[in-house]
Amino acid sequence: MSETSVNTAIRTLRCRVKDRHARVLVGLAREVNMVWNFDNELSHKHTQRTGKFLSAYDLHQYTAGATKEGLSLHSQTVQAVNEAFVTRRKQFKKARLRWRVSGGTRRSLGWIPFKASAIAYKAGSIRYGKHIFNLWDSYGLSDYELGPGSFSEDARGRWYVNMTVKMAVKANTVATESLGIDLGLRQFAGFSDEALENIEAQQFYRALEPSLAIAQRAGKKRRVRAIHAKVANRRKDHLHQLSTQLVKRYGAIFVGNVNAQALAKTSKAKSVLDAGWGAFRTMLRYNGDSAGVWFDEVKEAFSTQTCSVCNSRTGPKGQEGLGIREWLCPQCGTLHDRDRNAARNILALGHKRLAEGIIAASAR
Repeated sequence: MSETSVNTAIRTLRCRVKDRHARVLVGLAREVNMVWNFDNELSHKHTQRTGKFLSAYDLHQYTAGATKEGLSLHSQTVQAVNEAFVTRRKQFKKARLRWRVSGGTRRSLGWIPFKASAIAYKAGSIRYGKHIFNLWDSYGLSDYELGPGSFSEDARGRWYVNMTVKMAVKANTVATESLGIDLGLRQFAGFSDEALENIEAQQFYRALEPSLAIAQRAGKKRRVRAIHAKVANRRKDHLHQLSTQLVKRYGAIFVGNVNAQALAKTSKAKSVLDAGWGAFRTMLRYNGDSAGVWFDEVKEAFSTQTCSVCNSRTGPKGQEGLGIREWLCPQCGTLHDRDRNAARNILALGHKRLAEGIIAASAR
């Protein structure tokens, strides 16, 4: 592939909506909740009566004309809610999903989906239906063709508009090296490349946990939300900088498929959630797509126990072996750093998967 060959990738751009529009957006979000709950109740009753699920097309028929009967939503937002409901119902395999709550302590954060034809951008503002919302446009949205997206609210009551766009991606012809990454709790990331230092775990939540406890005991809800937002922003900034640095340097990146959701249900939940493994892998994939970098997740089973030189499974095993950070392979005599050795095994598995994929593609 030549340097001039260009592909496209779908990216999501997120811009802050100015605070003076919050009241209008909250009102629209209440109407979205009404549509969602209508879909939920109607679909549940239909399933009880017939044993079949309503499709998005069916829900479109029941909600047709709703915007002419008093709803301020764009008609295509109603359709987008119907489609999102059906997708979530299939995803969770439930006849009835959770209600979207518009008030009280269990209030659902605001969400207003839309399709591309429901919005228009002009001079730092988004027109949605009869409403115009001013933005802090940090991307120059006039340079993009805007696709479907949503307005969304965070825990602090701030609103954002999220829009999908197509971005040109040039093939990466500069970075030719590959990297294996082993994710962990003591060391956040172990790298197969000795030129990189392994990254120690950053304790974003635990660093602010004392301040959070004081605010919670004092009943300062706004302060609690602000601290949670600070934790999330620090973690996101760290992971974004690290992922951006790696995709600029390497042409292929392979990461172990550590199950963060399962570990989050154990006694190590705080450390697992604080690490942000899932967010980091998402950023690597996301940034890698834009930079023309190959990204893949591979099975990391036995990667810490297997010698990356002779492939013998002679490393530390079980719970008692978790504290062993260096070990000597009795078969080949190689001294291993636990995390770097695992990263090298992950890199080897990644190369194997990549080679098998190329062979399969060429055989078609």
